[in-house]
Amino acid sequence: MCEQESESENKLDGETASDSESKSEFGGSAPVPTSDDTPEVLNRALSNLSSRWKNWWVRGILTLAMIAFFFIIIYLGPMVLMMIVMCVQIKCFHEIITIGYNVYHSYDLPWFRTLSWYFLLCVNYFFYGETVTDYFFTLVQREEPLRILSKYHRFISFALYLTGFCMFVLSLVKKHYRLQFYMFGWTHVTLLIVVTQSHLIIHNLFEGMIWFIVPISCVICNDIMAYMFGFFFGRTPLIKLSPKKTWEGFIGGFFATVLFGLLLSYVMSGYRCFTCPVEYNNDTNSFAVDCDPSELFQLQEYNIPLVLQSVLGWKTVRMYPFQIHSIALSTFASLIGPFGGFFASGFKRAFKIKDFANTIPGHGGIMDRFDCQYLMATFVNVYIASFIRGPNPSRLIQQFLTLRPDQQLHIFNTLKAHLVDKGMLANSEDM
Repeated sequence: MCEQESESENKLDGETASDSESKSEFGGSAPVPTSDDTPEVLNRALSNLSSRWKNWWVRGILTLAMIAFFFIIIYLGPMVLMMIVMCVQIKCFHEIITIGYNVYHSYDLPWFRTLSWYFLLCVNYFFYGETVTDYFFTLVQREEPLRILSKYHRFISFALYLTGFCMFVLSLVKKHYRLQFYMFGWTHVTLLIVVTQSHLIIHNLFEGMIWFIVPISCVICNDIMAYMFGFFFGRTPLIKLSPKKTWEGFIGGFFATVLFGLLLSYVMSGYRCFTCPVEYNNDTNSFAVDCDPSELFQLQEYNIPLVLQSVLGWKTVRMYPFQIHSIALSTFASLIGPFGGFFASGFKRAFKIKDFANTIPGHGGIMDRFDCQYLMATFVNVYIASFIRGPNPSRLIQQFLTLRPDQQLHIFNTLKAHLVDKGMLANSEDM
């Protein structure tokens, strides 16, 4: 989540003649109407406060409600988390496409929304099909229909997309070609930003719930602490795209988030339900999160630098290796993650809207709350692939068992020869 703008400007910064031409073609780029959707009970309770403090209390109360909801879905387990991620993805897609439709609906051009949702279906079919094949491999091989769908999954996905592509070409209307291609690009960029990133979030979840919870919590913490520091101490503007963001909030949020990440990682690293990879158990037909903790989640002793020993009075400190990785995660959430919010702010300014929607009073739409989360999801996935993940023996064995007997025998003989050469296995001829 990233701190939203509390007000919108009436004029775009640096608007050029070409921008004006584009606006005329888009029917004036009519803004999405916004209204005060604060619950009436809060309006009455906070009626005596200034608008600044009223907004502070509304945001605070609803933030606590969203955090409570976050804890509930974590308690409900991985399957519910994946369903929530998919629901959030669909709502974010809907909010962005709706902005395009508000520009597009003044023209009698067919199939824009229909094709947008069709492409969303195609892309989700592709990504979730890949996920099912990777993480439910044994189940897929056991069920004949799933095995066939898995074998031809990419071909089916491409055929579905090609159908949508042909439908778009057939929908082209003379004199509006450029507008229609704008909207075609709009849909595909939205799919890239929303669907791809949500797919990465689910992949992070399968690595262990800690890789899902800590990054998301760091972004939430940075959002809250940047808002708090900015509200009480903010004096110096940070960036023109978001006039209400300040350097004081940016810096205060950074230090608070790093500290929060260290503490949260220490607490969660001691529980297997958070640290173990999420795997599908074929015997119980349910998800299992039980394993022997890896080295990342075993307490180790580290020497404190000499410069800090005199200050702290300690020579060593016991901590989990994952806590060191949490510093990288919280640093990204604090320093780079907000640029996802700046990007969203620039997008909203381009269309003269305050929020993507009015879903959450005081916070805007779902996309307003997840603009930084999507950028964070990509970083975590790349980080795991670059520095954490190694070969997965169980997955290799699953794939090995699906090979033909002659292929299995060939691999067995190759592996046996390799282990003999390494001296890890005695040569049967020498016995």
